[in-house]
Amino acid sequence: MKLKSLVFFCSAFVTPGVLAQDAMDHHGHDAHGSHNSGTTTAANEEAREESGHGHHDGHSMPESGEHHGHHDRMQAPAATNLEHAPDQPDHVMDHEVLLTKVTIDQLELREHEGSALEGSVWFGSDRDKLWLKTEVEREEDNTESAELQALYSRAIAPYWDLQMGVRHDFQLEDGDSKNWGTIGFNGLAPYFFEVDSALFVSEDGDTALRLEAEYEFLFTQQWILSPEVEMNFYGQDDPDTNTGAGLSDVEAGLRLRYEFTPQFAPYIGVNYEKKFGDTADFLRAEGESTGETTWVIGLHAWF
Repeated sequence: MKLKSLVFFCSAFVTPGVLAQDAMDHHGHDAHGSHNSGTTTAANEEAREESGHGHHDGHSMPESGEHHGHHDRMQAPAATNLEHAPDQPDHVMDHEVLLTKVTIDQLELREHEGSALEGSVWFGSDRDKLWLKTEVEREEDNTESAELQALYSRAIAPYWDLQMGVRHDFQLEDGDSKNWGTIGFNGLAPYFFEVDSALFVSEDGDTALRLEAEYEFLFTQQWILSPEVEMNFYGQDDPDTNTGAGLSDVEAGLRLRYEFTPQFAPYIGVNYEKKFGDTADFLRAEGESTGETTWVIGLHAWF
């Protein structure tokens, strides 16, 4: 009896302490678990934020299976849009931005009281554009030639446009005005040669072909050397304009410009012109030179 009383007394004394210790241990475990859960949640939130930012910038991709599933779900609408892109493009792609550019390729003074202007302006989209091109040459206060082209341009391949339209040669002292229909190609050839070609057919049935090419050597980011060449061919003799069948003339230039900004660049250079064939014969008959080399100074700009 005394033994039972002693056991009961010891149990009553020890049990509350053990229960209290268990409660403390359980509470500590819960607190530790809550802390880890909070840390894990914060880490997951940060990972999701980083994953979303990486996907937006295109610099990183999620690696976990959960994030891959989220990525796939996010990409599903885009895939749906792409499936219908040929017939029903995404509304974001429906609106093409209207672009405009004005270029002054050459605005220059030449020896022997000469001057020249060559420039263009276009406006439209990446695929379809309307071009206006002009070339004017003067010598000793007389306009030797002046033309204006209005062209529709459509992109047919990367870096290449098909151009078609009309060309008007203005009436000069020794000739009449003339209208031409034109079709040609403009683009960037291999090795970064800028090429412009055009076939002309006049209202009288006369034909002409013009080929132009230009290249740029970058010595530095500001100093640029630009060689260029232009050749004109005609399908018939025309004494009124002093042009002969075949290769009529070649004009070559070498210009060194300094770009204060990409839009503003003065230059100096040399320009060479040479007449050939019947064109040269017409000029000789009038006592004029068939070739000329001149120093030039001018401005190249665009905006």
